[in-house]
Amino acid sequence: MTDIRPRRSVLYMPGSNVRALEKARTLPADCLILDLEDAVAPDMKEMARTQVIDAVRAGGYGPREIVIRMNPLSAPWGIGDLEAIAESGADAVLVPKAETVDDVMSIGRILSRLGAPNDLAIWLMMETPRAVLNARSIAEAVEEDAGRRLDALVIGTNDLAKETRAQMVPGRYTMLSWLSTFVAAARANDLSVIDGVYNDINDADGFAAECRQGRELGMDGKTLIHPKQVEEANRAFAPGEDEVAQARRIIEAFEQPENAGKGAISLDGRMVERLHAEIAERTVALADAIAARGTVA
Repeated sequence: MTDIRPRRSVLYMPGSNVRALEKARTLPADCLILDLEDAVAPDMKEMARTQVIDAVRAGGYGPREIVIRMNPLSAPWGIGDLEAIAESGADAVLVPKAETVDDVMSIGRILSRLGAPNDLAIWLMMETPRAVLNARSIAEAVEEDAGRRLDALVIGTNDLAKETRAQMVPGRYTMLSWLSTFVAAARANDLSVIDGVYNDINDADGFAAECRQGRELGMDGKTLIHPKQVEEANRAFAPGEDEVAQARRIIEAFEQPENAGKGAISLDGRMVERLHAEIAERTVALADAIAARGTVA
């Protein structure tokens, strides 16, 4: 099994706020998105880019994945953002409003020309109707050389609501088909998929319910707009103690000599198949990866 990196909590931090960039070093988020796009006013774009790149190079973020959201290539700051990110030491660049496979390929080709390290990944914001319609081909870009950096799809539910005129309602029934489309596209191509933000930072119950729904749909984690949301996201997208214990029992059962080569066995009065063992292995791997983060988890 490939190495698993927990992506339960993916917190947006405004690149123009130097205090936020500093505070991010102490937060228990799995991933940080240092934002140069939506959270930054036009007259502060250049300053924010400098601050973000300086912060990333200074380090101190521990095991947290560092992702920098660039401005679109069509914007005046886009190519400058990409040039700076390419040599920043960040883990990934987050590309806004990805709509076609060419969006992935163009970013990949530019990064290669800039000499970006091979482990600088591409994350994509999926936030328009065209992204929904093209989700399959966009995710399949990972099979092409220029798209090999593609690593994650990040769902932008606010922009989806704006562009489709769908209403944001409890339970998100207006968006379930789109969310599932993104999950299927990601899983078919071994990509991570991160759920959209929850806007009401004071509605703890609503946020917890949406986290549970995201995990039930198959998401890896959730994008967040406030540090107070981190703890619940970490809890919701992590396997519980009972779930991990049962997973270990399934793995151990299939490792018994008498079960070698069997496609299904009986365990605790129910049938367990090899596919359940594979699910169990991933559950344990995720739990172990979370535990390895120590105090940051």
